[in-house]
Amino acid sequence: MNQESLKTLLDDLYFRYKRKYSSVDPVWNLHKFSDAKDIEIIGLITSCYAYGQVNLINNFIGKLLNRIGNKPHEFTINFTKRKDKKYLSGLGYRFHTADDLVNLIQSLRTALDSYLSLQNLFVKNYSEEHNNIIPALSSFSAKLNHNVKNNKREKSYFAYLLPDPLQGSTCKRLMLFLRWMVRKDEIDFGIWDKIPPAKLIMPVDVHISRVAKKLMLVKRKSVDLKFAVELTGRLKKIDNADPVKYDFSLCHYQMEHGLKT
Repeated sequence: MNQESLKTLLDDLYFRYKRKYSSVDPVWNLHKFSDAKDIEIIGLITSCYAYGQVNLINNFIGKLLNRIGNKPHEFTINFTKRKDKKYLSGLGYRFHTADDLVNLIQSLRTALDSYLSLQNLFVKNYSEEHNNIIPALSSFSAKLNHNVKNNKREKSYFAYLLPDPLQGSTCKRLMLFLRWMVRKDEIDFGIWDKIPPAKLIMPVDVHISRVAKKLMLVKRKSVDLKFAVELTGRLKKIDNADPVKYDFSLCHYQMEHGLKT
């Protein structure tokens, strides 16, 4: 497929799916809120648990929001394990326990105490000189992991919620969170205005990797961080300023129909 045909295909899919509620997706949980403070908190929590079937993810987030009175920021900034752990009792998701959720919210509370917002924490280690957001994301993840004070943490799956990209994985869920925060259209919010969309990396999961291989957008066979960087670089040739814009449409078209080439 030549460059012009590829651009036509990608743009057609983008405009087909870019409207709100065009497909079942965890991002719509964020659209229940208008305050940026709520959006970034529930955005990070939602992305951390965005693995498995979409309906199960949405059911879990729905239960969480119901427990905390649909006030993610207020609940988080006032959270203490001693008095508030009871609100999260029984809220496990797949191999993550309610204690993992407690630790995540406690970590976010600690971050907000110091930086007031998650964006402030993220940009603390971001530089315009960086080729992409990977260095800043690594520091961001390390800080949130470090905030967890749990002697049994090394025996839990907590670190899976906030992986370090420098360990080599695609970090799909954190890349997804950054897409939601940085890009802006009918789907994504653009509330993090200190980072340009051009610095984002494609959130690569099994659906995106299949599409990338079918369209021969990458040469690398291993689906890892290098795969995601290579794919992003290829998409920059289509839209240098906003390569990740194609993530939602490619993912959902592949999920619903499969992409025939």
